[in-house]
Amino acid sequence: MTIQQIKYALVIARCGSMNKAAELLFISQPALSNTIKELENEVHITIFNRSKKGVSLTNEGTDFLSYARQVYQQFELLEEQYLNERTTVYKFGVSTQHYSFATKSFIETVKKFDTQEYQFAIRETKTFNVIRDVGDERSEIGVLFLSQLNAKVLQRYFDEYDLSFTELVDTSAYVYMHRSHPLAQKETIRFEELQDYPCLSFEQGKESSVYLAEEILSEKAYLRSVTASDRATMLNLMKGLNGYTLCSGIISEESNGDEYTVIPFCEDGEHMNTVMKIGYIMKKNHVLSEVGEEYIKELKNYLQIT
Repeated sequence: MTIQQIKYALVIARCGSMNKAAELLFISQPALSNTIKELENEVHITIFNRSKKGVSLTNEGTDFLSYARQVYQQFELLEEQYLNERTTVYKFGVSTQHYSFATKSFIETVKKFDTQEYQFAIRETKTFNVIRDVGDERSEIGVLFLSQLNAKVLQRYFDEYDLSFTELVDTSAYVYMHRSHPLAQKETIRFEELQDYPCLSFEQGKESSVYLAEEILSEKAYLRSVTASDRATMLNLMKGLNGYTLCSGIISEESNGDEYTVIPFCEDGEHMNTVMKIGYIMKKNHVLSEVGEEYIKELKNYLQIT
């Protein structure tokens, strides 16, 4: 049994005529009839009833072609994927912690390339997923931060997945909240002033720990806390619950809206500030693609890095 025999049988069934099928297949009617007879002898069934009015499927032939059609469809998919001339589609992916500036930079990058030639993907996700996505080469670039608290732990993950970290910018902690928040008009905010309001954070799944948190100063003891899984929900919680989160202060109003504000976190003798080093990870010795280079350029432009 061959793919060609299956194809011939499917065309005959569709046409209901040996002559019409032969015309479509650009072969003679006798040659087509002989091919089908050879197929019927091989599978030990009669596939077609033949008459002066044309041909029709037997019951056995109907069952046979139901299987044969599946085989031929799979063959066509295989042929289309590997044998037919086709346009190469390049893939570019970014995995990032929940940073609006990373999304904004991604948008500006995509604008500069033909989306018919590239498959683009951005994944705002958990910290460990950012690392794993780049390690498994699902994404070319990952965007996250290091601090004095998490650097040693994340470096072990980087080593496990053969990744390198490149710093882009460093910043201290800011309090991010809705402009209607009772503390929103203050010039700085101390830790003790936040105790009456829920501290918001992104959930990190089963790998959750203070070392994988996306929020700076995550090791501090907060009396009230609420977790969210996405940026839109986080913003709604800020507005609806007078919640806040501690972040880098690098916010895209275009992405998050202008209803929110960032206020410097004011350290005291007990609650000290710390440095948040924002950067990107990629496979060691990896040469960035053209799109990857453009994305890093857009990140630097947004972060005003020369």
